[in-house]
Amino acid sequence: MLLSSLRLGLQTLPNRIVMAPMTRARSRQPGDVPTAMMAQYYAQRASAGLIISEATQISPQGKGYSFTPGIYSDEQVAGWRQVTQAVHAAGGRIYLQLWHVGRMSHASLHADGLPVAPSALAPDAQVWIADEDGVGRMLDCPVPRALTEGDIASIVQDFRLAARNAERAEFDGVEIHAANGYLIDQFLRTTSNLRNDTYGGNRTNRIRFLLEVVDAVTKEIGPGRVGVRLAPFMTARNMACPDIIPTILDAAIELQKRKIGYLHLSEADWDDAPQVPDEFRYELRAVFRNTLIVAGRYDAERAEAILQQGLVDLVAFGRPFIANPDLPERIATGAYLADFDGTTLFGGTAKGYTDYLPLKTHTSPNFIQGKT
Repeated sequence: MLLSSLRLGLQTLPNRIVMAPMTRARSRQPGDVPTAMMAQYYAQRASAGLIISEATQISPQGKGYSFTPGIYSDEQVAGWRQVTQAVHAAGGRIYLQLWHVGRMSHASLHADGLPVAPSALAPDAQVWIADEDGVGRMLDCPVPRALTEGDIASIVQDFRLAARNAERAEFDGVEIHAANGYLIDQFLRTTSNLRNDTYGGNRTNRIRFLLEVVDAVTKEIGPGRVGVRLAPFMTARNMACPDIIPTILDAAIELQKRKIGYLHLSEADWDDAPQVPDEFRYELRAVFRNTLIVAGRYDAERAEAILQQGLVDLVAFGRPFIANPDLPERIATGAYLADFDGTTLFGGTAKGYTDYLPLKTHTSPNFIQGKT
């Protein structure tokens, strides 16, 4: 099934292998502008059934890491357009992931030194920040400023405008990042949302911001071209919420009513991470009947198994795509996978980015034995 086609919205995907969104921090500075090198990187991986771009900030306020791209300026739109055109010329399909980090940011990225969040609670986390020489390091996130209701309305509009800009940049659709401890996820959880207004407290209030963003984006570009990423079992960054599973199931009911294109589940991917219980998967399938994507250290065998169970429709692969630009071919042929250079993941040059060679060359210096 992994290599079979699937209809997603108005498009037919040639396989069920998704390239997961991965921050690589190589936009041009100043301006956080996508580059020709980024266009080459994504085009090299166009054989994926669907590419979901790296997380892309919807506004300067939404930025949390150095060298990450934006989608709020004309220059950024033009930069992304060269990416989408390169992917389309190579026969691929690509969605843009829309991102506001909320409290997952650093003082150096904000004029007043304060990131924003539902409540003034620090995440006990770090973000990657580069100095003037381009050398990056992990720095602690400060206590954020709590958003006003007026601020929230402005951010909803930022998401809407970002979706419009994604359409101008010729993306096939967008994914709203509501996972991994970023702004929308912060609203969903009782551990990061202590508000006592219409955006906090009960589940209906905590999912309100997500639904307002979805409504704004789907009104702009249509529901069939919109996905939402969620992280039900994430506990890091002070996000271990005892009510998150029923909250996400309630959100899924509302998202099904809105007929969005897909839900994308970011599953725990650390070494001793808990297994996602089948009970949750069946409950989610019962309330959300459109396309489901999962991501989280899947290999070809695990991906095939969960597809055969009928619990998901697409499987996203992250790091395997870094050193294996032709990952679908390698999976199809049972070939060995190349390994990636971990020192080149964030920032830098073409090294560890566009210099990984396809299988047919067999000459990559990073080519090693490994299982698909």
